[in-house]
Amino acid sequence: MVRSGLNSIRDFLCFSIGDSLFPIPSLSVQFVLMTTKTVRVNSNVRSASPKNSNPITMCIDVGGSGLKAMLLDAAGKPVSERQRVITPAIPTPRAVLKTLDELRILLPNFDRVSIGFPGVVKRGITYTAANLHPAWHGFPLEQELATRWKRPVRLANDAAVQGYGAIKGDGVELAITLGTGLGSSLFTNGRLCPGLELGHHPWKKDREYEDYLGRRGLDKYGKKRWNKFVQEAIEQTYKLFNWDHLYLGGGNTKKLDFKPGKNVEIVSNEAGLLGGVALWKEWD
Repeated sequence: MVRSGLNSIRDFLCFSIGDSLFPIPSLSVQFVLMTTKTVRVNSNVRSASPKNSNPITMCIDVGGSGLKAMLLDAAGKPVSERQRVITPAIPTPRAVLKTLDELRILLPNFDRVSIGFPGVVKRGITYTAANLHPAWHGFPLEQELATRWKRPVRLANDAAVQGYGAIKGDGVELAITLGTGLGSSLFTNGRLCPGLELGHHPWKKDREYEDYLGRRGLDKYGKKRWNKFVQEAIEQTYKLFNWDHLYLGGGNTKKLDFKPGKNVEIVSNEAGLLGGVALWKEWD
């Protein structure tokens, strides 16, 4: 039986490769296992972009207080008004998916979807969502929405999407979102350095950046002290990352009462939507 198996492998490979094949003894079980592993990886490939010269992307920004969406053309230009619905009071995956269906009704004509999610995202799966619900841990949001809407979907951290919508692609660039929580994304020459969660990094005694700069910090310390904390964070992140450009986004930027310094820019809250098309350019 073993010899029969080897003959089958030899016949298949000789048919595929020809007389240049190495002798049969060079084959090994390791080779066969590597082939099996490759097939498994290929079965989980990220959603492909539709074969359309100008696909319309529905870009979604999932937030702690609101879910926003807008349609963009292939160049990243808006082709619809921004739509917003309220985040469910108990934002479990099931509740948020049901609410996202409301956005689809408002914006029905699109070819693909990009989502910015407020937490750690890897391979289309959400792993943290500090300002939503514990049930998001390990949730395959990308696959679930693709199945639900029958459209290809790509998922990334919301601050990364916002950064794509703001950066110049020159040097070290840091984007920080000031909203319900604190989001962050770091880029070098236009390429994302994934996994940064500055909001949950220790800062000031035993607390984290988000405790001071997120909505909790704003409510607890008041606008005046919160603005002081933001200025301190700008200085601290410059020492930490040596950024060339810093972008401040998110809904609470409207509460900033100081003039940003050199190479610090306040960006529109819509940057969290406008960066959605970049997910398809970055991964294609």
